[in-house]
Amino acid sequence: MAQVLMSRNMEDVSAGRKILLAFQTLGVVFGDVGTSPLYTFSVMFSKAPVHGNEDVLGALSLVLYTLILIPLVKYVLIVLWANDDGEGGTFALYSLLCRHAKVNLLPNQLPSDARISGFRLKVPSPELERSLKIKERLEASLTLKKLLLILVLAGTAMVIADGVVTPAMSVMSAVGGLRVGVSGVKQDQVVMISVAFLVILFSVQKYGTSKMGLFVGPALFIWFCSLAGIGVYNLIKYDSRVWKAFNPVHIYYYFKRNSMKAWYSLGGCVLCATGSEAMFADLCYFSVRSVQLTFVFLVLPCLLLGYLGQAAYLMENHADTTQAFFSSVPSGAFWPVFLIANVAALIASRAMTTATFSCIKQSTALGCFPRLKIIHTSRKFMGQIYIPVMNWFLLALSLVMVCSISSIYEIGNAYGIAELGVMMMTTILVTIVMLLIWQINIIIVLSFVVIFLGLELIFFSSVLWSVGDGSWIILVFAVVLFFIMYIWNYGSKLKYETEVKKKMSMDLLCELGPNLGTIRAPGIGLLYNELAKGIPAIFGHFLTTLPAVHSMIIFVCIKYIPVPVVPQNERFLFRRVCPRSYHIFRCIARYGYKDVRKENHQAFEQLLIESLEKFIRRDAQERSLESDGNGESDSEEEDAFSRVLVAPNGSVYSLGVPLLADFKDTGKAVMEESTSDEQKASPSFESLLSDAEQSFEKELSFLRKAKESGVVYLLGHGNIRARKSSWFIKKLFINYFYAFLRKNCRREIASLSVPHSHLMQVGMTYMV
Repeated sequence: MAQVLMSRNMEDVSAGRKILLAFQTLGVVFGDVGTSPLYTFSVMFSKAPVHGNEDVLGALSLVLYTLILIPLVKYVLIVLWANDDGEGGTFALYSLLCRHAKVNLLPNQLPSDARISGFRLKVPSPELERSLKIKERLEASLTLKKLLLILVLAGTAMVIADGVVTPAMSVMSAVGGLRVGVSGVKQDQVVMISVAFLVILFSVQKYGTSKMGLFVGPALFIWFCSLAGIGVYNLIKYDSRVWKAFNPVHIYYYFKRNSMKAWYSLGGCVLCATGSEAMFADLCYFSVRSVQLTFVFLVLPCLLLGYLGQAAYLMENHADTTQAFFSSVPSGAFWPVFLIANVAALIASRAMTTATFSCIKQSTALGCFPRLKIIHTSRKFMGQIYIPVMNWFLLALSLVMVCSISSIYEIGNAYGIAELGVMMMTTILVTIVMLLIWQINIIIVLSFVVIFLGLELIFFSSVLWSVGDGSWIILVFAVVLFFIMYIWNYGSKLKYETEVKKKMSMDLLCELGPNLGTIRAPGIGLLYNELAKGIPAIFGHFLTTLPAVHSMIIFVCIKYIPVPVVPQNERFLFRRVCPRSYHIFRCIARYGYKDVRKENHQAFEQLLIESLEKFIRRDAQERSLESDGNGESDSEEEDAFSRVLVAPNGSVYSLGVPLLADFKDTGKAVMEESTSDEQKASPSFESLLSDAEQSFEKELSFLRKAKESGVVYLLGHGNIRARKSSWFIKKLFINYFYAFLRKNCRREIASLSVPHSHLMQVGMTYMV
């Protein structure tokens, strides 16, 4: 967040810092789109061979207007503004919609979530009935909620698939330049060198964005300058008539001359816009304004000059389309350009991998991806992350793609499928944001969706036509990822709903009395559960399986809110679960999907206890202002015998063991004193404050004694299994797929590094 705030206030930083930020923006955000000249024309002309200069002008015109419409108009000028407080990507859009309308399928929302400072959004004005009607329809329809989630999961799957195909395509096309510079190099050698480069690329991924950005930023700057320089050189040397391609009539002539082949070539044309989604997904590292200015004044002009120069060269060299870029490089500059092209290709691959990590972290926080180990690579900038498992997973799949599909034309088609899949989902989600949040004129909204979704559907139809060439691998991979995320979300939702249904009755807990029908041992028990409200059934399981429970129990629920960051002073939300003498609290630890959970268990305990002390003080102050203090005496005077508790396995337990003498109820004595005073005379305001202060001090003393006795983490592992009467598909999803994912995912408490001596685990199985 520090980096985002810094970049938003560019006028407050030094000139040197602005230059450094611009270089980092180049290295992180624009690597992918910057390397597209390496392969765009080669893939296009592999499907529609050049028969004359009109074909070159038509293909160039297609590329120029694709660059202007998709990266510039759609993403830089429109989509970047649909960020979620500086966060971009598919799940950032979904988070934005979840805050504005109740479309999240997981029923753990609380009214208090909306009071978080970063949660507030502009509420639709009453005049905008269209926005209100759409919102009501979304909130009332379960089908629309599921459809929205499916769109988000499909877009996320395509982003991750993009993280596989981008390294393969960029590195293969850059290394392929060897076949132009050295005549004896064969395709197998290109593949082996590409494999080595990919291994190096993913091995340095762990060093972080800012560290690598200092190196790759200047490298990308040199690359863009090289593109512009080569373009100007070719325009002067060969044919400057290519400027006529800015007239869109050449697109019409191109399709008229080539018919179906021109349509096939659209799959190659869209490659000039690859990296557009990475600009949006990597937005968390930089401000909208810095990305816009860098693209408009540096990236786009260099790209346009690069494509114009290639086209000028091809106007006189129709046979050199297989390696259009490297063939157009002047012979004296070939090897320096080859070197910087390979560096740029590695940077492009890294930019998309970084975007993939950000997307996975967002989806994990919002309950749509199994929990994985996340390493924060920067102490200053919390948005910079590294996910080891996904890093090596992406490497393995990239190597499989390079080795199995050695042709850049087939990889290019797979690349187009992944990119267009993400683009279409983003278009749909931004359209919903326009309708619900921006509330702009319906004509503008319709124009946006018709122009861009229509354009992307035309491109998508082209790449799908060639899916049988080998690019089907990326579709299969995306489908597998989609099902992993959908099954995880479905299982998590089913598990939460089951725990809500099975939660322990508050009446039963109150009937047990302050001793809970068992021995209250000194100490604090932090019972981790996923319920945002109610008493988890796992607590009843603890009562029936253990001879004692701790003198203070805190139900801890770690909950992710659909906001990027939750301020530290709003992190913990406390509530009393029972009357004061029970010493049972609920703590909801709230995190945003961008928050860093880097505290150890000791730091977490310290923050939690400090927040609990503040809550007790505030609660005492509120009680002192009440006119009468009779609230809890009835429940506190319950007898401790003739009570039973039914265990989850059906066994009936008789509970009647008193509290330890050292931990006799302190609040009851205060209440009795207050009651007797009231019988004598009406208490003054000062006496009420005095009683409240005594009550607060005694409860605070109780808390400190309990903390000195130690803190134990009570982990309830709730598992779900499908009933025998369930459908076969449900059994397959829940009993095998979801169970496998849950068994192998990272535990929620793992980031706290709690010693085993402080852990106590109890498992339960729910039949759903």
